[in-house]
Amino acid sequence: MPHRTENDPHKFRRRGVLFVLSSPSGAGKSTIARKLLAANSFLEMSVSYTTRPMRPGEVDGVDYHFVDLERFREMVSNNEFLEWAHVFDHRYGTPRATVEKILASGRDVLFDIDWQGAQQLFQLAGGDVVRVFILPPSLKILHERLIKRATDSTAVIDARMARATAEVSHWDGYDYVLVNDHVDQCYETVHTILKAERVRRSRQTGLIGFIRGLNK
Repeated sequence: MPHRTENDPHKFRRRGVLFVLSSPSGAGKSTIARKLLAANSFLEMSVSYTTRPMRPGEVDGVDYHFVDLERFREMVSNNEFLEWAHVFDHRYGTPRATVEKILASGRDVLFDIDWQGAQQLFQLAGGDVVRVFILPPSLKILHERLIKRATDSTAVIDARMARATAEVSHWDGYDYVLVNDHVDQCYETVHTILKAERVRRSRQTGLIGFIRGLNK
């Protein structure tokens, strides 16, 4: 839905941005997402539904909406998800109604989803989707970060590392690919991408009227 561009003296209208961040687990995506949200009042996080158990420190409705498998399947049947995927024996899905509500309120939407979800979202919304993939400096450093995080067992870390290789192989399905050598620098680049995409000509639905007015 078209809405105002922030700090826009010409009162242009634009279509909202569906901004996707993807990365292997431990590559810094969540940190960058938090910094983006803190710096942008026009950006709101899409909170996914999941069937996985809640981890210590997580809050239902903030980190994820935690539901059982039966409820998740019911939501799939009712077409309540924009996209959903099966990851590590659990399911994750983006609620359609929430995203539509955010766009209707004049905000852009931030997605923390994997390559499967990014692909499905792009098939649905096309040009309104901006896909950013974040790479770790190396798989060795990624492994060290997962160990240091101390939230998963050795078996889960091994599974995440195996999945990381598969996830990286889908890098070419993204519009932007960045290496997170330094989280603050990577964040600044991601933020620059978001700001540039917001003023892309194809999104400025009010631009035509302004151009016509120049000729009066």
